Amino acid sequence: MAKAKTVFFCQNCGAQSPKWVGKCMSCGEWNSYVEEVIESSEKNAKIWTDKETKGVPNKPVKIHEVKTEKSERMGTHDIELDRVLGGGIVAGSLVLVGGEPGIGKSTLFLQMALMMNDRKILYVSGEESPQQIKMRAERMAPLSSDNCFLLAETSVSQIFQQVRQVQPDVLIVDSIQTLYSSKVDSSAGSVSQVRECTGELLQFAKSTDVPVFLIGHITKEGTIAGPKVLEHMVDTVLQFEGDRHLSYRILRTIKNRFGSTSEIGIYEMLGNGMRQVTNPSEILISNKDNELSGVTIGASIEGNRPLLIETQALVSTSAYGTPQRSTTGYDAKRLNMLLAVLEKRGGLRLGNQDVFLNIAGGLKIDDPALDLSICVAVVSSHEEQIVSSDVCFAGEVGLGGEVRAVNRIENRISEAEKLGFSAIYVSAVNKKSLEPAKYKIKIHFVSNIVEVFKSLATLD
Repeated sequence: MAKAKTVFFCQNCGAQSPKWVGKCMSCGEWNSYVEEVIESSEKNAKIWTDKETKGVPNKPVKIHEVKTEKSERMGTHDIELDRVLGGGIVAGSLVLVGGEPGIGKSTLFLQMALMMNDRKILYVSGEESPQQIKMRAERMAPLSSDNCFLLAETSVSQIFQQVRQVQPDVLIVDSIQTLYSSKVDSSAGSVSQVRECTGELLQFAKSTDVPVFLIGHITKEGTIAGPKVLEHMVDTVLQFEGDRHLSYRILRTIKNRFGSTSEIGIYEMLGNGMRQVTNPSEILISNKDNELSGVTIGASIEGNRPLLIETQALVSTSAYGTPQRSTTGYDAKRLNMLLAVLEKRGGLRLGNQDVFLNIAGGLKIDDPALDLSICVAVVSSHEEQIVSSDVCFAGEVGLGGEVRAVNRIENRISEAEKLGFSAIYVSAVNKKSLEPAKYKIKIHFVSNIVEVFKSLATLD
């Protein structure tokens, strides 16, 4: 009997080493290497094979001789999911979906399986029994499908046997950390098992043109559990985000070989499943009975979708020697830069003030067009002056206090006009490419933040 071969894997990046090392040479993490046993015999080297699959000879060909066929994407009947995937499911694609436990990953993709009643779906669960899945499906009434097949299995070889019988159009695996392959002598969920199982599913997807969805867990740091190489193996990586104490969920694209990586889909978690939010601007702007200081509306763009987002700032005198700078959903370093600009160019004294910033709705935004909205919110809270809720802002703020132009300003203005805003502040540079006469909303062109503050004072 051959001696078992052991290899040490880094749990953070997936690098391997023949011996244990304290610090990973690839990612620099300490104490991240774990030992795992691997069998590399030829009899266990078989992975997915299908005699009926149309094979392509593995030989070099000239690029102009490669034949390509334009295949239509497979619709999921879910507008938000189709948008995030780039227009639908691509044949033979491998999609990895990550999210915190209880965020709604299984609910979302079971709902997708039931909505795609014109396709044969095989839903493989390694965590729940078919009875548990059926109980969840009954809550999604009136959704039902005769083409949704359930399988409770964790062995990859057994899954492939059932796949040959069912011949599904889409395969959903929940979750990749529960699968195991007999070729690897280690427990399910280990680095080698996750990578091996993903490799077999990848070859299955590419050889049969059946799209595969892999649902995965995330670590305490918020990254998908397993080696980082797992994200390089798949075609698309989706992140399902949201506060479990709130009802709204965000499906964000991290990687997409077939579409944009800046798209987001927004859902509302209800008792009967996930409701698609087609107009997120309405939910991101709270309806308040009384207007408050420190609250402004910024016009942002996520992918191809314009969003009007409520930015909330609170400025108060520091009770201790060192003032706090705290942000939720926004880059803390960029906030510090904007505060420095307000002190230097705007004349505000914020050195002894605590500043707290929150992006409403649980979103994480890195669009520089929110700079102007954040600056006005900070000044509004500091001076206790209320900014009208009918006014929104779209502009990047530079270190000199100038308001810089942002891209796709027409989409931002049209979204603000559609939601009933009376005025919007944009950079004066945008005046060259805009025709204010065709908009009903009043457009204020400003060159620097001082002009914005003076104009708002005259509005009040």
